[in-house]
Amino acid sequence: MRLDVLHLREFYETQLGAMTQRHVQGVLRALWPNLQGQSLAGYGYPTPFLRPYLPQGQSGVERVAALMPAHQGAVHWPREGGNLCVLVEEGGWPFSNGFFDRILLAHALELCENPAALLGEVWRALAPGGRLIAVVSNRTGLWARRETTPFAFGRPFSAEQLENLLIEAGFTPHRRAAALYAPPSHRRFWLRASTPLERAGARIGAERLAGLRVVEAVKEIYALPRGGAREAAAAPWRWRPATAPRPGLAAASEPSPESGPESGAVRRKDAQDGPLKGS
Repeated sequence: MRLDVLHLREFYETQLGAMTQRHVQGVLRALWPNLQGQSLAGYGYPTPFLRPYLPQGQSGVERVAALMPAHQGAVHWPREGGNLCVLVEEGGWPFSNGFFDRILLAHALELCENPAALLGEVWRALAPGGRLIAVVSNRTGLWARRETTPFAFGRPFSAEQLENLLIEAGFTPHRRAAALYAPPSHRRFWLRASTPLERAGARIGAERLAGLRVVEAVKEIYALPRGGAREAAAAPWRWRPATAPRPGLAAASEPSPESGPESGAVRRKDAQDGPLKGS
């Protein structure tokens, strides 16, 4: 089942959605504390997590764009300023190669038709050395089982599944994190307890219990050696039989009892060649 952009926006307007936004923003700021002079894009429904990186903020980001898939729909964002949201096709973004320095995926991989094709487009639009953060629903967490949140829709991931998917797309996983250790409840008690639970879960490393998995990956491009020439690989070792002795060399002596079969083989070969010249 696909989620409409209005359903996503309505969730983040609730108290549970605001709590989700606050904790995920904290994880992202820990991973990307300073984006001075860089360009940032988010795909899926990333707007709740992009707000701290707006150009007028303190993050120093040069350019921010929120990309939303056509099957989901798009909304004007941010509400208080000019629109930074773009409606795009999943496998065809209207940006040149290497246009962005950082890309954030949120409500994207779980709901897309072809994760490999989406990551291929992310690879194309990301600059060499650029970084990607994927925020996905945790397969072993409670949030993937409660349909009161948008994280229960689509395909959840384990950390290993997500990292393998990124590796297959050519990315190098760099760091992982987690968020939302509190249960997905609208009750006031759990909303108030979410902050201490978040700290406790991160401190003891209980990522399997978290609602979200967060993985940062890098687009690494390997350069050719200086001069552009590829280094030749060493030829594989091959066994070659012993050749007959060249004319002018003394005939091989009789093998001693200690000699192995190799000495006998040389003697028989010499005998077949006949007497040496000049004898």
